[in-house]
Amino acid sequence: MSRMGLYTLNPAPKQRYNSYKGDMNGVCKNLLLERKKNKHTGKINEKRNFETTSVKQKWTTDVSEFKIAAGKLYLSPIMDIYNREIVGFDISDTPNLFQIYRMLDMAFEKFDSLEGLIFHSDQGWKYQHFSYHKRLEEKGIFQSMSRKGNSLDNSPMENFFGKMKCFMDLKIHLNH
Repeated sequence: MSRMGLYTLNPAPKQRYNSYKGDMNGVCKNLLLERKKNKHTGKINEKRNFETTSVKQKWTTDVSEFKIAAGKLYLSPIMDIYNREIVGFDISDTPNLFQIYRMLDMAFEKFDSLEGLIFHSDQGWKYQHFSYHKRLEEKGIFQSMSRKGNSLDNSPMENFFGKMKCFMDLKIHLNH
């Protein structure tokens, strides 16, 4: 590509933000993963179940780092998997637990009841924190976590971040 003077608008990311620090306070079961045994082969088939029939059934979250002219920013949104609506978010110059609390507060203020909701995330340290578990439990929310190192388990949110970063790169390129 370089010999022909070609380049991509969206180069491969360099270092990605990674919040995994190991099992700090217990990880949760992946409630979006269905395992079925094939009765003919005995093999276990796994399928991610992102299907919903209405809002407030399954939410997902993650934190992603964005590099802008002023430095780095960290976006932490909550997405309703049903309609891909962002129901809460926070932007911070550092990824921290208070950012997660503000994101939760924004989403919790919008709804009277979240009883029975499945809230999915990766195994980042903030989602393993005791106070995070407690806040979800107080609302009757079931916590779900991706398997370690398996970003496909949280693909709706990863897809959102990928599109957002692609559009940001395109806008930067078009403005120059």
